[in-house]
Amino acid sequence: MDPDVSLMAHCPPTGGLTQEQVQVEISAEYNRQVLHSHEQKIAAIWQQRKQEKPWLFNGAKFRIHSAQLEGGELLLLRLGLTCYKDYLGTNWAPEARLLQERGVADFGDSQAYLAEPLGVGAMLHTADDCFVFLRRSERVAEAAAQVDIPGGHAEPKVNVPLESLSRPLLLGIARNHRSAGRPSAEFYVRCKLTSEEVRQRYLIGGVEAHESTSISFVKREDVLKLEEDAESWQELCPSAKGAVKLYTLVRPSWAS
Repeated sequence: MDPDVSLMAHCPPTGGLTQEQVQVEISAEYNRQVLHSHEQKIAAIWQQRKQEKPWLFNGAKFRIHSAQLEGGELLLLRLGLTCYKDYLGTNWAPEARLLQERGVADFGDSQAYLAEPLGVGAMLHTADDCFVFLRRSERVAEAAAQVDIPGGHAEPKVNVPLESLSRPLLLGIARNHRSAGRPSAEFYVRCKLTSEEVRQRYLIGGVEAHESTSISFVKREDVLKLEEDAESWQELCPSAKGAVKLYTLVRPSWAS
């Protein structure tokens, strides 16, 4: 078992869920609980991070409260709202463990006081049977220099045209335990382009090109064995580990 990651929910094997099979309920009831004694600390952490990395900006995020798989055919997501500042000041704070303990004591929920922004990742499968991975730059706020998959909230774009992509299938939701269980929804997307065509579009760059430094491709049969390769596995950031785990469990039938 990898201490970096666990699975909050995973879709049925040989399946994955379409957009029509995912129901979302958004309510302020699902926002994080405010611990007034910690609010000044959140503000102080944000100011410090802004001084260290002036390019950081705050922004609204969806906060996951729960994910419930019903009958193996429908996933109900209950979401509130949060922001990047609150994420850094709760999930990513030195006091995250204490906040989790306080959440259990006050609400029976270790995540109650945490921002819990729902990340997004995609196992992008090219026409020549490879998956796309990105090396994160040293400038990003977390998992610097580690290997990731395309995704995030507004992560580096690889300039792949929308018309070359299939509709995404949801594989499940993974938790990143380096950031107090921060959740990420992981998808499977088929791409009509070859790995070399994706590489050429990546090299064009874009607004957020500074967030990654290189692109790489791994054959599907090697992705399925990636967790057995200790050196390669440790290069992955937790969200990428979660995505690979979910893909190996679910394996959409039209990808096998």
